[in-house]
Amino acid sequence: MKYSDGLCVEVTIHVDATVQRVWELVSDIGLPARLSPELQSVAWLDGAARPVVGARFEGFNRHPMIGEWRTVSHVIEADEQRAFAWAVTDADGRYGEATLDPARCMASWRYGIAAEGSGTRLRQTARIGPGRSGLLVAIESRPDRERQIIEFRLKELRAGMATTLHGIKELAEEDGGRDNP
Repeated sequence: MKYSDGLCVEVTIHVDATVQRVWELVSDIGLPARLSPELQSVAWLDGAARPVVGARFEGFNRHPMIGEWRTVSHVIEADEQRAFAWAVTDADGRYGEATLDPARCMASWRYGIAAEGSGTRLRQTARIGPGRSGLLVAIESRPDRERQIIEFRLKELRAGMATTLHGIKELAEEDGGRDNP
């Protein structure tokens, strides 16, 4: 397993709620900050107020091993009741040259939503790179441990994603999975 191969993590869960209810939750950019162990807060930028392609939001993250940092994310997909995705950029140059270019993102994240039986299948995917990130910095400092560093980070991401998806499931199912008026 090498960073240059491209890294991806995916977690899927069944939610006993309507697609519309799940969409309402995953398209709320503030929700992951309530559920994620790493993302601490988010806010729309440029007057945006909802997920549309091109909208941007700022995120603040915290990790016990690398501290705190800010990102700027760009909505790259907003297909109502189907998918919501964003590219995370290193706006402050914490891991290299500062960039707001989604093509040079540190990572991209995506929620995929599909009807499944009487509920919804929710999939969260994270792709690392192609831009510089904390993971690449860690690998560069210990190239002999690349595989272990990657395995540790992917395991960490998978666990955080599972926590987030279980939180979304719990919220979606609270009211019997009905759409909000």
